[in-house]
Amino acid sequence: MSRIGNNPVTIPSGVDVNIVGSMVTIKGSKGELSHNVHPLVKVEHEDNTLKTSVLNNSKAAKALSGTTRALIQNIVTGVSEGFEVKLEIVGVGYRAAVSGKTLNLTLGFSHPVAFPVPDGIQIETPSQTEIVVKGANKQQVGQVAANIRAYREPEPYKGKGVRYADERIIRKEAKKS
Repeated sequence: MSRIGNNPVTIPSGVDVNIVGSMVTIKGSKGELSHNVHPLVKVEHEDNTLKTSVLNNSKAAKALSGTTRALIQNIVTGVSEGFEVKLEIVGVGYRAAVSGKTLNLTLGFSHPVAFPVPDGIQIETPSQTEIVVKGANKQQVGQVAANIRAYREPEPYKGKGVRYADERIIRKEAKKS
């Protein structure tokens, strides 16, 4: 049995859980998210916990119970606290600014890059070289941050580009003649 699947998900106060058939809907202060549970896994709501269990003893069901438990934990954390990813911009003249539902990036191209902010995501720029992506859905926050980083990934010689705040770039030495 999955060790992670055996652990219950504790539900903090202010978070409502609704289970209808195989659909688990969780509502909190940061929003509402739902997850469609696989038919091999059963989710039960008891007191302030959610518990996943398998319906048969197959290897796939055991693996899916751990995955389902982790996804439900991420949803509970997202609707109660939210997720955030910090990005840094390194390079002369590289900068970012938010105007309405658009993130404007100047990354050394001949044109500015306009990134439309998807629904459910908030983007802040505390300074011109910092971007903070916030939201309730962990997967969506990570994907938006990866899409912004993909416009100009950090290069290994000078380290210029868009990087995660905790990312370490392995630098290369320039070619010598």
